Amino acid sequence: MTNNDVIRSIRYTLNVYDKKIAEIFALGGLKVSVEDVALFMKDEEDPEYLRCDDLSMAHFLDGLIYFKRGRDESKPPFPFELPISNNLILKKLRVAFTLKEPDMHEVISEGGYNIGRAELSAFLRKKGQPNYRECGDQVLRYFLKGLTLKFRK
Repeated sequence: MTNNDVIRSIRYTLNVYDKKIAEIFALGGLKVSVEDVALFMKDEEDPEYLRCDDLSMAHFLDGLIYFKRGRDESKPPFPFELPISNNLILKKLRVAFTLKEPDMHEVISEGGYNIGRAELSAFLRKKGQPNYRECGDQVLRYFLKGLTLKFRK
C-alpha cells in the first residue's frame, strides 16, 4: 500500500477534512499545507498527484498518535524508523487507537479477514526477531477497513 492510500483511509476513518490532516502532520513536527494534503488525496493517475514520502508518513503517524492520545511533554519523541513498512503502520495505528490484541483481532475480523494470534503477534514483532513476519498489503487493507467500520459510525 502506498503512504497516500493509508492517509486517505485514516482521513475517511476519522471523518475529517484536509485541514485537520495538515494539523495532524503539524502535531508530528512537519508543516504541510492544506494544498499539499489535497494533492496527497488525488488519484495516482492525476498529473497533480503528490507522493507522500516515508519521512512525511513518519511525521503523520506520530502526529496521529498525538492527535488521538495527546502528547506527553516529559518524554522526548522517539526517533523515526525508516523506511516505513506495513508492520510499522500497523504498530503505530495500534498505539494511536489504543488497541489491545483482542481489539486488533476484532478490527481485522470486521474488515473481513480471520487472523490467528500467532500471525498477528508475528506482525507486531521487531524486524530480526525469529518469528517476525512481513505484513502484506492485503492484511493492512483489511485492518484499515475494519478500523473504518469500528470508528466511523
